[in-house]
Amino acid sequence: MIRSMTAFARQEGHSEQGILIWELRSVNFRYLDITPRLPEELRALETLLREHVGARVRRGKVECTLRYKPAAASEAALQINLALAEKVAKASREIDGLLFNPAPVNSMDVLRWPSVVQTAPPDIDALNRSAVRLLDAALDDLVDTRGREGVKIARLIAQRCDDLETIVTEVRQRAPAIIKAMRDRLALRLAELTTELDFGRLEQEMVFFAQKIDISEELDRLDAHVTEVRRLLNQTRPIGRQLDFLMQEMNREANTLGSKSVDTETTRASVDLKVLVEQMREQIQNVE
Repeated sequence: MIRSMTAFARQEGHSEQGILIWELRSVNFRYLDITPRLPEELRALETLLREHVGARVRRGKVECTLRYKPAAASEAALQINLALAEKVAKASREIDGLLFNPAPVNSMDVLRWPSVVQTAPPDIDALNRSAVRLLDAALDDLVDTRGREGVKIARLIAQRCDDLETIVTEVRQRAPAIIKAMRDRLALRLAELTTELDFGRLEQEMVFFAQKIDISEELDRLDAHVTEVRRLLNQTRPIGRQLDFLMQEMNREANTLGSKSVDTETTRASVDLKVLVEQMREQIQNVE
């Protein structure tokens, strides 16, 4: 089953550390190009990210964006700076001794002092593990989407192959009639001549001309290329580059067919073949 290089996936996860959101976008590209966009807290994930994406995706430009929203202060664990709290309480008692009628200071007053209450830093290891699990889930979605798109592309390519084979068959069936028509036309022209002919030279020219307009090799190679395209469509490995090469070869054969054409039907067939090849080539640009 072939895969497309165009897809999108999104996964969101909630934990005690906060909210993680992965967004993966992939488009067609000649090689594998991974672009990570990570928050500062999770910058160390980049190497692991490249390993996981590289193990699942072989070609395409893949943008990997991770968004992290820490848990709200009301939900996060709190830490009290006891040393600072003792200093604040001691300073309060000393100031009370200087005042005539000091106001009482309670624990909440001390807790409101800057830096006495601190939010516990997130558990980076646990956060990393959550991010990697979420990344794998997003990659599952991305690969599935690329696979579904690949099935549609394969169906379109196979249909174009059917049309191409039909044209090749029709051209091959007409070839003997075209050669006979050319022979009859030449015989008629020769009959109209009144000068003496060099039949030896004429025979050589006829052989050369017959070879020049012979299109059997081009038709055979087109059949072989179509067979190879069908074989590749059933592969599970990346085949985009091979298909692209075959499209170049098929276009070359269609051009040669047109240059050898001696009748309008074959010329028209050559144009139709090139249109089909171009349609396949456009689809193959998105194949992994």
